[in-house]
Amino acid sequence: MRPGVIAVVSLVSAVVGAAAVLVIGTATGIVDTDGTETVFLPTDTPDLTFDGATRNQPTARPLAGNGFDPARIYGARSAGVVTIHAFYEGNAEEQHASQGSGFVVSPQGVVLTSAHVITTAGESLVEKPKAANRVYVGFKDGDRVRAQIVGWDTFDDVGVLRLDPVAHALTPVPLGDSSSVVVGEPVAAMGSPFGNEDSLAVGVVSANARTIDALTSRYRVTDAIQTDAPITHGNSGGPLFDARGRVVGINAQIRTQSGESEGVGFAIPINAAKRSMRQLLASGRVAYGYVGVTTEDLTPSVARHLGYKVEVGAIVAEVREGSPGDRAGLRGGNGQETYNGQRISKGGDVIVAIDGHEVRSADDVVRSVAYRLPGQVVRMTVARDGRRAELRVKLGERPAMPDTGR
Repeated sequence: MRPGVIAVVSLVSAVVGAAAVLVIGTATGIVDTDGTETVFLPTDTPDLTFDGATRNQPTARPLAGNGFDPARIYGARSAGVVTIHAFYEGNAEEQHASQGSGFVVSPQGVVLTSAHVITTAGESLVEKPKAANRVYVGFKDGDRVRAQIVGWDTFDDVGVLRLDPVAHALTPVPLGDSSSVVVGEPVAAMGSPFGNEDSLAVGVVSANARTIDALTSRYRVTDAIQTDAPITHGNSGGPLFDARGRVVGINAQIRTQSGESEGVGFAIPINAAKRSMRQLLASGRVAYGYVGVTTEDLTPSVARHLGYKVEVGAIVAEVREGSPGDRAGLRGGNGQETYNGQRISKGGDVIVAIDGHEVRSADDVVRSVAYRLPGQVVRMTVARDGRRAELRVKLGERPAMPDTGR
């Protein structure tokens, strides 16, 4: 991890990046496309496509048995966990390097890591990230090989590398399903904390479906996995394994008040990372759906106070002018007030369903929208003036940066 990367609100690196409870601004995003063209990927893009029609055929399988055996997980998986060394050209007298972790996911040489390990993402939320000039992958036996950067996703802090599969024997690790993670289950984190390569730490899932501040963008990350397994400098990009030795997350962030490597650890859910990887391997970039609204949670007590006829949903606090939500006719709030010690917006639509699936919170809007592709049309059911209305929203592409001008 680069020495100077420390997040504002004390996010110490092993740090992460992005989705958002807005689908603009404070929780989603807006702006600046830098003239890049939107890439529309087919919804049936095959999982982990590498070379044309070649598909990933991992050799690893889940470990048998129901017990949690860290020594067994280490023995079976550590050969697939790698150390990432990224070098950035400085001035004529110097160059600086960052060190993090990663893991091999295919025999074709694809490696997953964090975006902030292989780019300058997180050093500035204003400037466009720059890729490392040179990246090397270090293996358990001490050997290093050169790797190429395929691409990165600053929204979910995911980076993808590719190395020559004949340069070193590869031991891919299996990817699990982060949606099945439950609070209290044991997990094992592997990586190179503080440069101590090939290290193992264990703990439990402390919480799931967390929405947290990102390091690599001004959006927020939804569905992050919270763990008490120690995640420290250099662990960024390493795998978080479940009891059967399947990767359920990418170790990414520690939130601390001291500024030191102690606090609450978070991992990017592997399901989000798999989506990013598919797009990066297919086109070298990612595209997220975008509505252009800021939303807030509607709870039963707030609903009663504001006179809504529904008890839960996502209040539309703001609609960006000219955004997909604006064109579809979504209505934002007409003011704010303080109720039960929190600021709430009033007068806006309440999103209660998207494509027939119930929306119970602002995070649900992000889950339903962000991971769709630009150009897709969604049906939003909203509560308005005591009645329900259905709006068709053609999604745009999430801008690189949220618009801070309100």
